[in-house]
Amino acid sequence: MSVTDGDGTASQDGRTYVLQIYPRLTLETAPCCTIKVHKEATAATVIQDAAVNLGLDTGKRYVLAEVKESGGEEWVLESTDLPVHRVLLWPRKAQEEHSQSEGYYFLLQERNHDGSILYMHLPSLYKEKDAQRLVARGFLPPRYEDFDDLCNLSVLNEDTILENLHNRFQKKKIYTYAGSILVAINPFKFLPIYNPKYVKMYENHQLGKLEPHIFAIADVAYYAMLRKRINQCIVISGESGSGKTQSTNFLIHCLTALSQKGYASGVERTILGAGPVLEAFGNAKTAHNNNSSRFGKFIQVNYLESGVVRGAVVEKYLLEKSRLVSREKNERNYHVFYYLLVGASEEERKEYKLLQPENYHYLKQHNFAIEDADDLRHDFERLQQAMEMVGFLPATKKQIFSVLSAILYLGNVTYSRKSTGRDEGLDVGPPEILANLSDLLKVKEELLVEALTKRKTVTVNDKLILPYSHSEAITARDSMAKSLYSALFDWIVLRINHALLNKKDMEESVSCLSIGVLDIFGFEDFETNSFEQFCINYANEQLQYYFNQHIFTLEQEEYQAEGITWHNIDYTDNVGCIQLISKKPTGLLYLLDEESNFPHATDKTLLAKFKQQHERNPYFVATPVMEPAFVIRHFAGKVKYQIKDFREKNTDHMRPDIVALLRSSDRAYVRQLIGMDPVAMFRWGILRAAVRALAAFNEAGRRWAAKSAGKDIHAQIMSSIKDLQLDGEDPRKLLQSWGRLRFPRHFLHVSDYPYVLVVQNLLDSRSLKFIVGLHDRTTKSLLHLHKKKRPPSISAQFQTSLSKLLETLAKAEPFFIRCLRSNAEKKEMCFDEALVLQQLRYTGMLETVRIRRSGYGAKYTFQEFIEQFRVLLPKNASSQEDIANLLQKFGLDPKTYQIGKTKVYLKEPERQKLKDILHKDVMQKIIFLQRWFQAKLLRSYYLQLREAAIFVQRTWRVCREKRYRAATVIQAAWRCFKHRAEYKYRRSSVTKIQALARGQSARKSSYFLSHSFSLSATSPTSVHHSEPPSGRPSRNPTIKISRATRVTEQWNASLDREITNANELRHLDEFLGNQLSATEHIFITATMQFRADIKSMYSVPHIGYKSLMRGYQNKVISLAGEKQKGEVQLVVNLFQSVLDGFIRGEIKREEAEPAKVIKLESPLDHVFTHYQVNIMQSCDQCSSYIWGMEKAYMCSYCKFVCHKKCLSKIVTDCNTFCSKKNEEDCGCQHFGVRVCNLANDRIPVPVVLEMMLEHVEMNGLYTEGIYRKSGSANRMKELRQLLEADPHSVCLEDYPIHTVTGLVKQWLRELPEPLMTFAHYNDFIRAVELPEKKEQLQAIYRLLEELPSAHYNTMERLIFHLVRVSKEEKSNRMNPNSLAIVFAPCILRGPDSADPLLSMKDVAKTTLCVEMLINEQIRRYNERMEEIEQLEYAETLKTGLLLLYLHNINIIKVKNTALEYRSDFCKTNNSCQTQLVTIITTNCTVHCGW
Repeated sequence: MSVTDGDGTASQDGRTYVLQIYPRLTLETAPCCTIKVHKEATAATVIQDAAVNLGLDTGKRYVLAEVKESGGEEWVLESTDLPVHRVLLWPRKAQEEHSQSEGYYFLLQERNHDGSILYMHLPSLYKEKDAQRLVARGFLPPRYEDFDDLCNLSVLNEDTILENLHNRFQKKKIYTYAGSILVAINPFKFLPIYNPKYVKMYENHQLGKLEPHIFAIADVAYYAMLRKRINQCIVISGESGSGKTQSTNFLIHCLTALSQKGYASGVERTILGAGPVLEAFGNAKTAHNNNSSRFGKFIQVNYLESGVVRGAVVEKYLLEKSRLVSREKNERNYHVFYYLLVGASEEERKEYKLLQPENYHYLKQHNFAIEDADDLRHDFERLQQAMEMVGFLPATKKQIFSVLSAILYLGNVTYSRKSTGRDEGLDVGPPEILANLSDLLKVKEELLVEALTKRKTVTVNDKLILPYSHSEAITARDSMAKSLYSALFDWIVLRINHALLNKKDMEESVSCLSIGVLDIFGFEDFETNSFEQFCINYANEQLQYYFNQHIFTLEQEEYQAEGITWHNIDYTDNVGCIQLISKKPTGLLYLLDEESNFPHATDKTLLAKFKQQHERNPYFVATPVMEPAFVIRHFAGKVKYQIKDFREKNTDHMRPDIVALLRSSDRAYVRQLIGMDPVAMFRWGILRAAVRALAAFNEAGRRWAAKSAGKDIHAQIMSSIKDLQLDGEDPRKLLQSWGRLRFPRHFLHVSDYPYVLVVQNLLDSRSLKFIVGLHDRTTKSLLHLHKKKRPPSISAQFQTSLSKLLETLAKAEPFFIRCLRSNAEKKEMCFDEALVLQQLRYTGMLETVRIRRSGYGAKYTFQEFIEQFRVLLPKNASSQEDIANLLQKFGLDPKTYQIGKTKVYLKEPERQKLKDILHKDVMQKIIFLQRWFQAKLLRSYYLQLREAAIFVQRTWRVCREKRYRAATVIQAAWRCFKHRAEYKYRRSSVTKIQALARGQSARKSSYFLSHSFSLSATSPTSVHHSEPPSGRPSRNPTIKISRATRVTEQWNASLDREITNANELRHLDEFLGNQLSATEHIFITATMQFRADIKSMYSVPHIGYKSLMRGYQNKVISLAGEKQKGEVQLVVNLFQSVLDGFIRGEIKREEAEPAKVIKLESPLDHVFTHYQVNIMQSCDQCSSYIWGMEKAYMCSYCKFVCHKKCLSKIVTDCNTFCSKKNEEDCGCQHFGVRVCNLANDRIPVPVVLEMMLEHVEMNGLYTEGIYRKSGSANRMKELRQLLEADPHSVCLEDYPIHTVTGLVKQWLRELPEPLMTFAHYNDFIRAVELPEKKEQLQAIYRLLEELPSAHYNTMERLIFHLVRVSKEEKSNRMNPNSLAIVFAPCILRGPDSADPLLSMKDVAKTTLCVEMLINEQIRRYNERMEEIEQLEYAETLKTGLLLLYLHNINIIKVKNTALEYRSDFCKTNNSCQTQLVTIITTNCTVHCGW
């Protein structure tokens, strides 16, 4: 194709243009057709010329399509489109050259008889239908592929979009993307996809990375606000019943959860509580929706720059007041009435004078029936909790419910004509209704009757009172009810805004970020459509125009202004319909206001004016003359509106006599509702309370002064004011209002007039004034009663508020959510293709997907692009060429980006690719800078340390030399003195000891000889055996090695006993320490090492004495070596004889002790925290609903959510819930089973693992390469089968040690959840990456404490085993690093779904983590053993001192006795006896060391 003139040169305006057309037809024709056309030639003209040129049948219909291969689509031209204009938008190279390979050309195709296009390169429509029939009959496999983004569809048309949505809906995937637009289909069923774990799942993720979800839109909007510092808004649109209100609740829930940062503030609780309150008072059940919003609301959530919520504002639009008094069939009044009547307690029913729902006229219309009473009771409790969250006090709630009851009673007021007398008037009744109504509103019954039956008119000179007619009285009654309910709703919105207000919002200097969520009434088309539906559909027209502006108009205008290659996409524009309704001066709303101001105008004259002004407007369809209705062509279809009551509803103001009646109420709350200025009413209420309280104090003071003194002052004052009634209010309540005032210290100004009150400052009403100024209140407009200017009409107010809303939306970046109804009957999970297709068509979804698919999601100005990617650009880069070179450098497809005049346009995948490259480059530079900076810091630090060390060393050397010289002199003198004194002392001591020893030896010898003589005389055999053999030294009398060599069968039998208590091991250790002597080096060394092993086995529950004996024998063999191999059996037999004696003693001790009973518990490892549910969720235990405002319990570890009542029913462990796998059907009992199923409080470590570890510790600690070498695969398989069947019947001694160790590693590897768990894998990796070793260890041990108890106990046992193995490194050559290399892949591994390449990169980190754990436990083990040794040494020392102390006491007693004898002998002057006593005393003194 080309745009040239006939001579081959580029043509100018006014000349002919040459177009090349490529036919794609069933007939064989020329491959290309060249025609000459003018610039203004239409597509129909080009088709006609091409058909003539190719010789085609002109009777058939053809179509011209523009092909852009860069967009991947064909654009069918309408007959009035201008092909030459489209060619001028192509790239210049495509305009000049004729090759089809350039990707821009025209196609000529044939149309079918039904108007569809006959595509020759695709299967025919009939073949597609045949294929669908074969799939339905089961002859072809079904196509289950679905796309989570409609832009990814290979073929883009209405059928493929509908089919994709249908397939996803059948899989309960109700959300689908169309670029950044979310399409949500209402399933009319709650799906369990809104629990807190889903908020966490979508947090800070890019759009499209996970399955489409409404939480993803909230997350993207939140982080876009923080990143760009620009306000965001989320516009939710759709028909009534498409799920907009529920979507708003989900969005608010997610936005508040994202902003909490680990804690929830009061503002966020208020925001969540405002939703149920507004729904109760503003939503109702309709024919299309069970929870239809009968008002529009825009919730603007304000944030601090850190992302924390600081406040919010709620704006409401056009409450449907007519629903209060009349409704269509199968519809209800507002929810709050049914909540109150069904859910109120008996006391509340008496207080509010409530009747049954069927007894109220406003509720019992159209076959009234309540079938969901239980749900309504629960909703009433939920409403009360939400009102408390918003800040409504119990007294305020009572006042609100009293007004609601009064509104219902108004509907029961009846009128009848007076039967007697000549007065023209009405009788009103029943009397009990009027009495109850008067009591609820606190107004006089006479004034109430007068206001309901008569109308007051004020003229220039007089005041007229005219009676109502019957119809006028009913209208006045209904008007009073609607106005009162509207005022109540406005007051509630005002109070909610006041509770949500943050003081910083009133300061213009404080920056504010916000996210707005628009939930406005959906498009409505009922059997009878009135003024409310007219306004609602007008609002939807404005929102559709806003959507078209942002999606089509503004974007395409920007592309054209930037000069990039772009083909405009046609879409349905609804500007004409908007102008029909709101254009001055002939718009329908302005004509309605004009007719409303004419006193004699009627609905018929209004309809006639509509038809007269817009008879020829294509969007206005006139009805027959006698039908009081008109039709408007909206973007969603035609809607017929009944003209009845249009004028009345447009000027629905509260009548002056009704206002005067309510202002006369004794209840301050009612007066506050109808007040024109809330700020003034607020201030006046405080002032009135202060004055009344002062008057009450004065009266109470006078009464108290008149009585006698001596009683409690406070009690007298309270009793004196008890009977006071000031204007219908209790003075004691006024005192509470008095306490709210803020007075200075001297609030009574003493002057000539006593008791003058000087009020310095009232409560802060500045915030209330700020809230009132935020948006117009309907009640305020209703109460302009005495001003000359007429109040604005309802339509004028609605237009003003809608304009403000659009201005707010225009200042923010929008996100769109398109809600669709799945069916019109509100059936669960039912997909009506015709209804969904209709919604897709009028919302322009096909065009939306096309522009999202062909457009560019990322836009940067040149300056923004340079600032964003400055790191990747060359230095001082600022031109367009530098950006183009950068994009070419990284190999981006030229079809995926374009560079305009001032901006760079990128598709989303290319933008992500650039960001990934930028991230990698920045990280490399950061690492380089960190390395350089750390080297510089360490170098400077090293130089400082070296200089300081040199100075210290120099100073120390000088000082040391001086000290050495002084010390030498002192030491010489001291040593001389010390050695001489010591020599003298030793000489005297030795002399005394020798004398004593010689005497003692002589006495022993004489005693032994006499004793031996007596023994030999009685038993010569015993004397013979007591003499030691010649040539051999005597041995320890307690242990005789010669006797120990004879091992009896009884000893072997005693070894069958098992140790089940750590105390028995401790007794064995102490017994061996007391019995063993130092006769043999091997025996002592082996025994001491064995004692150390016993101390390390205290935590092992079951150990056999045979295993202990084998371990001791292995130690003796290792210590003896080849040279002393013959001594092994001797030492082993000696030890076994000693062990036999200990076992017998333990058996006797256990028989004497009573049995102990151990109580066990079995927790499921859940850590539950309770929270208040704000959106309906599902219980993971009983699968029922958890309603809003109800408390739910959530496991902090696995996010398991359930009711409080379901806590005792949970049978699923914490970690097993996360996997959702049923291991009971796998057939395995010990291998490949989760640890939590194998361990409990009674068995803290799995039995099979404990058996294998114990066997290795008893028999394999000294085997070289114990865990490095592998055993026989067949033997391992055989042993595994036996352990699976019955672990207790297996004898591990029959298998090589490497078979057992290999099976230990296999048991760990086959665990579905490793010991250190998949959930903590990344946390352990990050812990190892910490800079300091101390921080690493703290982080690792903190994570270990978070493991489930079964995992923690098994992990503790395994690490202790590895510590014991590494302690014997000299024999088995297994150091901590070797053990970590072997066991790290077994106990710390990533999920199977993880990227293998990334897992390989983490191998060094996992090994380091396990190695650090083993080294730390070795350090703690050594410290504990040292502490035990110190305690044993201290125990031995104290025992020796105690024995010495007792021995000294006995000697002192002997000495005292000798002294007594000596004194007695001295008195008798017996010299021989005196010498004997002296010798005894001297010997005792020398023996005791005195």
